[in-house]
Order: sequence, then C-alpha cells, then structure tokens
Amino acid sequence: MADEGFKRKLTAVLSADAVGYSRLMAENEAATVKTIATYREIMSSLIKQHRGRVVDSPGDNVLAEFPSVVDAVQCAVAMQNEFQTRNAELAENRRMKFRIGINLGDVIDEEDRIYGDGVNIAARLESLADPGGICVSKTAFDQIETKLPLGYEYLGEQSVKNIPKPVGAYRVLMKPDAAGKVIGEKRFLGRFSRKTAIAVIIVLLVVAGGLIGWNIYLQQSKKVEPASVEKMEFPLPDKPSIAVLPFDNLSGDSEQEYFSDGITEQIITSLSKVPYIFVIARNSTFAYKGKPTKIQQIAEELAVRYVLEGSVQRSDDRVRITVQLIDATTGHHLWSESYDRKVKDIFALQDEIALKIMAEVQVEIAEADWGRFSSIKTNNLKAYEKYLKGYGHLRKRTEADALEARRLAQEAIALDSEYGGAYILLGLTHLNDLWFNRTKDRAKSLQTAEQLAQKAIDVSGQDADTHRILSQVFLLRRQYEKAIIEAQKAVELSPNSAEDHWWLGVVLRFAGRYDEAILFLEKAIRLNPVTPINYLNNLAFAYAYSEQYEKAIPLWNRAIERNPDYLFAYCGLTYAYQMSGNETKAHEAAAEVLRIKPKFSVDQDAGKVNPFKDVDLKNRWLEALRKAGLPD
Repeated sequence: MADEGFKRKLTAVLSADAVGYSRLMAENEAATVKTIATYREIMSSLIKQHRGRVVDSPGDNVLAEFPSVVDAVQCAVAMQNEFQTRNAELAENRRMKFRIGINLGDVIDEEDRIYGDGVNIAARLESLADPGGICVSKTAFDQIETKLPLGYEYLGEQSVKNIPKPVGAYRVLMKPDAAGKVIGEKRFLGRFSRKTAIAVIIVLLVVAGGLIGWNIYLQQSKKVEPASVEKMEFPLPDKPSIAVLPFDNLSGDSEQEYFSDGITEQIITSLSKVPYIFVIARNSTFAYKGKPTKIQQIAEELAVRYVLEGSVQRSDDRVRITVQLIDATTGHHLWSESYDRKVKDIFALQDEIALKIMAEVQVEIAEADWGRFSSIKTNNLKAYEKYLKGYGHLRKRTEADALEARRLAQEAIALDSEYGGAYILLGLTHLNDLWFNRTKDRAKSLQTAEQLAQKAIDVSGQDADTHRILSQVFLLRRQYEKAIIEAQKAVELSPNSAEDHWWLGVVLRFAGRYDEAILFLEKAIRLNPVTPINYLNNLAFAYAYSEQYEKAIPLWNRAIERNPDYLFAYCGLTYAYQMSGNETKAHEAAAEVLRIKPKFSVDQDAGKVNPFKDVDLKNRWLEALRKAGLPD
C-alpha cells in the first residue's frame, strides 16, 4: 500500500560524521566545539556550492541532499581535501577527521526533512568509510563510474542494519593515480547469467531446507560494523579486552540515573579484579554516555576487542536488566540476555552478569574464588543506594559535594554497620579534605581515614580501595615504603584498575623512583584512554623530576588545553621552564599561577602539600618557583 500523505522523491543523500568526537570532547571541550563549528561552516558552504542543501546537522553529524550524485561526490571530495589541509595546521591529537557515506535512494520528503531507507543506507555507508574517506552505494556508483576523475574499490555486498537486502558498497579512491580504476569488482557476464546464478543459489537453499539461510539471516541481523585492529589507538592487549558502556536508564525517571550508573560501575569493578582480562576504566567508557557513538568507533578509540552494552528499567520493587556482549573485531553479538528480578536481588545479579561475561570471553574462574572478585559487600538495598549517591557527589570534588557524600556514607553505615564500601566512602571524604586543604587538623583527618580503612577491612575483608586509602595516609605521613607496599597491594587485588595503577605511580614519584612511576602512570593511561588531567599532570611531574623536560612540557600543555585554569599544570611548567633555562616562559607560567590564585604561596601551596622524600629535589622545586617570580 502506498504511504498516504507522504511525498516521495529520488535523491542523492550525503551523511558525514566526525571520527573520535567523544574523545576530542573529553580532552578539550572548548577547542572541539570551536573546531566542529568551523568545519560545519566549511561543509555548509561546500554543500551550497555544489547545489545541495543541509537537511540536518546534529552534534558531529551532517546530513545533506543533492539533485545529482555527481554533485554529491564532488562535494564530498572537496570536503575531505579541505579538512586534510586544515588538520595539517592542528596538533595531531586535535585533528578532526570525517567519514562520509553517499547513497542514491528513494526518500520521504516531509517539511524539508527526509526519511527512509535511502537516508539510513547513507548513514551505514558512512560508518564503512575510512577516517578522511568516502564510501558510496552501488546505486550511486552506477551514476558516477565514468563521470569523475576518481577510482573505486569494491567492498562487496554489505549487510546493513534494518535493511533486508545487502547493499553494494564502494570506497572512493581520491589519489590522481587511481583515476579510472575499479578494484576488486567481479562482474557477471550478462543479465541471463546473473539470473541463472541467483536461481541456482535459491535451489540449493531450498534443497538445504532453508535452515542455513535462516541462520545466516539471524546472524547478519545481529552484526555491527566490525572495528579495524589496524586503526586502533593502541595495540590490542594480548588477553581478552573489554569496555563496559554505561547502561541506559529506561526507568522513565532521571532520578534513577545513579542506579543504572552504579550497576555499570560495579560490573567494571568486579571485572577489574580479574587478572586474566583487560578492562577499560569507568572514566573512559562514561565519556560515551548519552552519545550515539558506534561500537566500531568505541572499540577503535579504546582499543578493545569486546564491548558490553545494556539497559536498566526499574519499577517499584522490580528491575529488568538487558545486556549484550559484542565482539567488535567481527561485528558479532556473542551473547545477549534479559533479566527480570526483584531489586533486592541486584547484588547477586551483578555478579552473575560479570561471571557470564568472563565465560563468553573464555576466561575461567573457579566458583570458590569468585568471592574475592565480587565487589558487593552488603545486602541492604537502601545502604547500597546511599553509597552510590555518595560516590556520585564525591566525584564532583566540591566542598559541598564532599560534605553530602560524607552524610550519605554515614547514613549507609547506620543502615548496615557491616558494609565495608560505606566505610571506604567515608574515609575518602576525609582524604579529600586533606588533599584540598579543607581540614584544620591534618593529623586527626589522617587518623580518621586510617581507622575507617581498617574498619572496612575488618567487616568486608581485603579490598583495593582500602589499601589505596592506607597508601595515601602513609604517603601524607612521609612513610614512603609503607605507602608503596599498600599501593602495590591495591594493584595486586585489582590488576585492571586504572586508579590503582595511577596511584602507585604517584607514590613512586614522590618516593623518587621516577622510572617505575612512569611505567605505572603510562599503564594507567592505557587502561583509561580518555585520560583524566591528573593522570597527565602526574606523568609530567615524573618526567620533569627525572629531568626529561621535553616530555613533561607537552603533557602539561595538553592538560591546559582541557582546563585553562589548571593550577598544577602551570606550577609544573614554571618549574620545567626555569630548570631548562627558559626563564621567559617560566615567568609567563608563573604569571598564570598568580592569575588563577592571586594569593599563591610557594611555602604553603607548593611545599607543604607535596610530600617529597628527596629533600634536595624539594628545595630545587621551591627555589625554581621563587626564581620565576612566585612569592613565599
């Protein structure tokens, strides 16, 4: 039946999407917004020049239509050439590349918007294109094969999500020496032979009972575009690697966001304790939260083989969790499951999901050993909810949020006095006071944090978080060997934790063991590719203190790109420039320190808060800041 009231037309559809947009935004939101705005203006201008029109431009995507495929492809080539020129002027980590897909297809035209399979196919083709490349459909290729000075590489029949028939796809080859070439295409001898071949295939399928065809259809319907190992940001680990994406909150209540986030985090925490797999940190996977990013792109940016995604729907005392595990290198869904349980059973369910994931990636753990990998230490749902909310506040780092986290931790303890996680959270709030100079009695805050960590061990056993707290306490007391031992215990208990690797690197840095510190800090960055600026900052200090200023300075500049008011980075640059003999740059960095904190004191803000073991290094650090113009 025809679509009543719909106006249809045949049009050339262009879909363009930025590569690595989530990573760029996480590293430097302001610079990324500026770049995307500039590039969007370029695209709009070129689309207009080639007689096209922009239909939509949400986020990092642009959708356009053209009356001619020739115009659409010429416009796409002009875009990629212009972007290549612009990117050459940017630092490598700030370059923005686009994938472009073009299709000639029938669409619904409604109030200047276009819909339908013609648009969907263009979007899917775009995901098949290389960064900086163009991919066109067979219908588009048939219109341009001999009309443009370009070459083409046949990619075969591609299964496209929600499109019943495979779509022929071609990669556009833009180099002059490729003009006129069509690589990889196998043509039929004629219309009759094509029909004959199809008839034979149909007969064979019928003879096979249709069973194989149905199975293939089911498998293809579950496929996503495979990630390229060669295009990954880092080498793929030599053991199963996984990124757990934040579960979607389908509860219809934004107040339940903490609950779905908490389930994701607990699964990540449980997996991080298993030494036989490689797990990306929460900070990096949550960078994709709420963003329609392709699995292929996520796997390439985080450099992992497996991706887990899911959703949580909570209603009264029931919860439904749906999960699916994808092998991103093949595009296949390995496993999917829906769980309908009572909310009070959520703790056992999280462990069950983590165990199932490990079974699917072929990691075997004896049931008797699972207790030490489990991260849930309470059966009190209300206490658990307060713990989740408290951690959410603590991450915001403000004084008001730290106080709210403390209140929630205390309430969780009142509900379950045997809940180790609540004592850990409470201890972290006291350490937060120490690191941000919010305590009037440092000795008392240190003692309280230590007592809470010991209490957590008493009620819940050994845990990486408790040893990290104890390590911080000992470091702030200048008990370096004890601090290192506790940090090493944390890494042993959670060998995939970016936070624990980062902290061990920090402790080794303050203890003067810079080469070791650099190794652990670099491992933390690999586990957390969307890297927090404090990771960059500590790695920069490790390089600077080992007199590798040429490696330290770019790291601090990266941190400042993401936060122009990052005080620690400007302090580091002041030191690095002064020690490397660039006094002009040192004074400029010192001026930025005073801009951010006019009452900055070398003694108070650079001396007392930094627990150096090497007294000579501490004196060099303070003297360099003074020589650059910072006051005592």
